[in-house]
Amino acid sequence: MQQSKPPFRIFIAIAVGIVALGYGIHTYKDVAKKNQEIEETNHLIDEFNECQDAADWKCAERALRALLEKTPDNQNLQLHLAGTLYEQERYEDCVAYIATLNYRNEDLEFLEKKSRSLLKEMEELGIARSMHFRVEFEGAPSRNDVLEALSVLEVAYDSLCHLFDFHPENKMHVVLYQSASYQGIGPRPEWVGAIFDGKLRIPVGLMQNREIYRPVLFHELTHAFIRAMTRVRVPLWLNEGVAQLVDGSRVDKERPYGPAPSLEALVTPFVGESRTDEAVKLYWYSLEMVKIMFRTEGNQTPKEQFLKFKDCIQDFRNKGVDESLREHYGVSSWKLWKQVAR
Repeated sequence: MQQSKPPFRIFIAIAVGIVALGYGIHTYKDVAKKNQEIEETNHLIDEFNECQDAADWKCAERALRALLEKTPDNQNLQLHLAGTLYEQERYEDCVAYIATLNYRNEDLEFLEKKSRSLLKEMEELGIARSMHFRVEFEGAPSRNDVLEALSVLEVAYDSLCHLFDFHPENKMHVVLYQSASYQGIGPRPEWVGAIFDGKLRIPVGLMQNREIYRPVLFHELTHAFIRAMTRVRVPLWLNEGVAQLVDGSRVDKERPYGPAPSLEALVTPFVGESRTDEAVKLYWYSLEMVKIMFRTEGNQTPKEQFLKFKDCIQDFRNKGVDESLREHYGVSSWKLWKQVAR
């Protein structure tokens, strides 16, 4: 039997359905494409974060350049790319890249100024090397001073590698300086001697006194290790307290006279304190807070205690400072401060 033709309105419905289906497929493809782009972007962001955490700056640069292809005007990505060039010690590339950007901010100005300063140092300073260090020195210090510095640094390096069970990926850079132009960017009160700002900056005159320079080198190298072990900002009291514990030069000092510094002062850069007596307080209270932390694990060996410290600061990224301190030591920054300040 012959089938009758469907009414015209059914053809209209079918036609509309086909158009709707085509639109739906087109929309689905757009959504799928956008979702894929979002997924690729998130993957690149994760890759950058992992590379940055591992201080693999070439890997971080590749991820950033791929992200910038997607959003070339993203100022946050541009700043991070300038930073990765700086971290790779490609100072000329860093300066040249910043010059191509159509905006300026404090961070970019710092990177440019610091890069130019380091390029100047590389041109003007002498260079000596050892297995784990590159030493830049101003003028003509005695060869013995340079070799002694390298020797002590290598001993300190081996000691800290053992203590933290950690080997930094990159060589450490040291500057033996005479004039203020090589002591690093930023104000330095009179009480400041050596400092770590990405390089260990040591006044060459310090090398004349063995009893002083050995703990100083251990102290500043501890800061370098802490930075290498975690790229997260470590509170000043914790950073300075552990460095003092390692160098051993202040462990028996008496409590300084006067009221305790606030917890806020103990997390603010100590070089901002111009008064020597107040700086002494900041260091003393920092050390005492760390000593209390380590005392909670009195049945452990020193190595076990420092390994626990390493685990604690490496958890800062995901857990935050106080949550990590509570998990590893059962205390918060405030409770430690309260115990020492009372």
